[in-house]
Amino acid sequence: MRAPCARRRGVRMMTVCALPPPNPSGLSKGFSLLEWTNQVLPQGQLVSGVKEGWKLAWAAMMRELAPQSKDGSYTRPGYAFGGRLGEAQFPAEAGRYHLYLGNACPWCHRVALAAVLRGWFRPSTQAQTQQAAAGAGSGAVAAAGVGGPLLPRAPLISFTRLEDDPTRARRGGWVFGAADPDPVFGAADLWQVYDTVSPGFRGRCTAPLLVDRAARAAVCNESADIVRGLDAAHLPGATTAVQLRPPALAAQIDVLNARIYSAINNGVYRSGFATTQAAYDAVQAELWGALDEMEARLGASRFLLGDRLTESDVWLFPTIVRLDAMYGPLFKCSRRRIFGNSSPAAVARHSGHAGAAAVARHSGHAGAAAVASGAGAAAGGCGGDYPNLAGWARDIWQLQVPGSLVQISDTFDLDAARRSYFTSLFPLNPGGIVPAGPTAADLQLGGRAPGRGSSSALEDVCHMR
Repeated sequence: MRAPCARRRGVRMMTVCALPPPNPSGLSKGFSLLEWTNQVLPQGQLVSGVKEGWKLAWAAMMRELAPQSKDGSYTRPGYAFGGRLGEAQFPAEAGRYHLYLGNACPWCHRVALAAVLRGWFRPSTQAQTQQAAAGAGSGAVAAAGVGGPLLPRAPLISFTRLEDDPTRARRGGWVFGAADPDPVFGAADLWQVYDTVSPGFRGRCTAPLLVDRAARAAVCNESADIVRGLDAAHLPGATTAVQLRPPALAAQIDVLNARIYSAINNGVYRSGFATTQAAYDAVQAELWGALDEMEARLGASRFLLGDRLTESDVWLFPTIVRLDAMYGPLFKCSRRRIFGNSSPAAVARHSGHAGAAAVARHSGHAGAAAVASGAGAAAGGCGGDYPNLAGWARDIWQLQVPGSLVQISDTFDLDAARRSYFTSLFPLNPGGIVPAGPTAADLQLGGRAPGRGSSSALEDVCHMR
């Protein structure tokens, strides 16, 4: 028998370069560069060149989206208007003021929460009379949710729910939808509002924005100042007696707010907009350390500063309800979860019906973390790392303000916000693909919050004047 070998007698065998397999019909492979590298250009050079070019373009877009310090840390810009409701220039009058708010924006959300709790979204007879005299559209307020119907009665302060669409906006990202037009200036986008109240305005056209309808002037576009103004201003017999910043707790509130803002509210943005690993790592340590502190506080009391809600709770809440669905996957804040997955299917998977594996995960053998997750399941979900924060958020979500046209649960549409984040912040998600969840149903903000307090009446939950 002839022994197998690569070279027969007197014949020199040639090595033939195999061609790539034929491309199946309909399959796109781009330029198929990775199938031909090393013949013309070494693969290492190709990958390195594309990687560096992509990174340079990404860094340039990130600087436009989020200004950067030299070390690659996000630095939030300042604000253009710093007036306050209730000052001599801006007296508290029913129907005089209008808020521009965006559903996805956490800074807008804190303003909406303060307005609801203080009763500014209660109907005003005076404002309703003015609305009827001026015409059907003037002073009307959109119901919670993007593109909601117009409410039949005007509140003490009206508001418009902006849409987030940077392809339609002439500056920034906020525009008016057909179902919720601008009732004050008839503007097409928020830039036009800014340019009307401040002709030739140069800067970022951000929300929230509080305007004086009577003077056709901007009052404030800094959320913290708007919240303080909403809390301090008073219309006799019109607003609630809720006091978010009681004088006796003012110093503690200021210290806690500074911690919440830097490490948590802005911490998630500093994480998502960081352009260096060092900047990202530094803020991640701050973020999770601060969340651990808030979890410990809420293990000792119903709210952050005792058994009654304060301004600090209003500051923290918007970030907490966005963390699992938006900041975790998009801003790389995914080390832990607040709620875990609270959908009925997930709860079933982690119940006794799911078998021995699920029981083991939630037994004492799994350690303290599993016990905490089990506590989260008892509060309406499973798998969360912060059961106290999750229960606290559900507790606040279900508060009711008598007579208000908008309730706490109306101030935020989580599923619409998730779509907004993943489609608008394209430097972070260039493909524009929106994750399937977690959804509002998964988090079950309307679920039970056992152990957080027996009463949801405002006088039992909030400080009163």
